[in-house]
Amino acid sequence: MSSGFNTDVHVGDQVFHVQTEDRGPHHPVIDTAVYQHGRVLHRRASSYEEFAGSTEFSAETLRERVAHQHRAVIDDLRAGALATEIAAAAEQEIRAAGIQVQLLNPQSWLAGGTVSLDVEIVRRADRQPQAGVQVEAAIEGAAGNARHTGTSDDQGRVKIEFPLPPLGKGNLALVIQASADAGKDEIRFAMRSRQK
Repeated sequence: MSSGFNTDVHVGDQVFHVQTEDRGPHHPVIDTAVYQHGRVLHRRASSYEEFAGSTEFSAETLRERVAHQHRAVIDDLRAGALATEIAAAAEQEIRAAGIQVQLLNPQSWLAGGTVSLDVEIVRRADRQPQAGVQVEAAIEGAAGNARHTGTSDDQGRVKIEFPLPPLGKGNLALVIQASADAGKDEIRFAMRSRQK
């Protein structure tokens, strides 16, 4: 017979979900996971295989062990004992997910011979703005290979403006690249050159 507990724990302005369960007689482990926004930030597992084979074993004592481990993790969470590990796990999750570059003005970025790009960078994991990202824009296939750069602000935004360069023949594209410790991303918009 397996048993388990689920508790939402408030630590400052954050809410964590702590889930502890007995994996059952075929896998005698008490498993506790700390979740936030669906991500596992901490896991604690303890085997009770030896206890399961002893004369002291009963469903009630097993339930007490499950409850004890559940409370211990909650106490560690509230006391800040898991803060460093949880912060590192959250940061790793964000880095693993990377960044996403978005052009906020896709219909109006070219007007009167001027390229005016309103760009936003967000983290893929939580859709929050990413500050300090290096953003580079260029017209691929234009005469010359000028690159124009900017850095995203605290709202993950950057504005890049430059005069439209003389266009070459063949495939043309607006290319916007973003690069940060959290990852890289690129978007491309195909352009049609006017026939003369």
